[in-house]
Amino acid sequence: MTSSLEALTVDGAPRHRTATEFVEATLKAAILDGRLAGGLPLRQEEVAAVFGVSRMPVREAMRRLEAQALLDFVPHKGAVVTEISAEDAADNYAIRRALEPAALTLSIPNLTADDFARAADLIAEMDAETDESRVGELNRRFHMALYARAGRAKLLALAEQQLAVADRYLRFHLAAKGREHLSQDEHRALLAAAERRDTDAAVAVLLGHVDTAAATIAAFFRERGGSR
Repeated sequence: MTSSLEALTVDGAPRHRTATEFVEATLKAAILDGRLAGGLPLRQEEVAAVFGVSRMPVREAMRRLEAQALLDFVPHKGAVVTEISAEDAADNYAIRRALEPAALTLSIPNLTADDFARAADLIAEMDAETDESRVGELNRRFHMALYARAGRAKLLALAEQQLAVADRYLRFHLAAKGREHLSQDEHRALLAAAERRDTDAAVAVLLGHVDTAAATIAAFFRERGGSR
């Protein structure tokens, strides 16, 4: 990986309809394949000079990349390439695997028709959502709708915290692989099992869901090479 904009190949890159799309696509490819390392500051004026465009399309491209969890905006530093690692992702999924089945098991006997309706609505919202910055939020709200009746405030707080962390990995993964990799079939199966009050089946679906996500992000890092 590199720590400068020299990694970008701009002259031979395919053009897009707008300067914003061109900047976004080129930066996105360089972040996903590791040519731009995590933690690298991207200053608008420098990026604009590399691409030969004004700062306005660069600003908009960076906003779009932030929505995909590919850039972070850090006080006093501005935009920096998201730091994401295979080790951190594996830790997050391992913690989720320990916490969420416990919350789901405690919650299922107490879930109401309103809880099920809320979870179904959130699945529909994820299907229709075009703003990638909201997908992780909707995913978190869906899972928490099924855990909400666990009656263990600290357990729920920890589970929600890890789901918030997982938002970054979900959006990063969708940016790399596409929206078709959002596991909505697993969400529907999880909801159906919960509605049947089949705790064993629901937990099995949940564990498979988390394990699939963990394996997919691990494969992404292996394909890219290295732990970041």
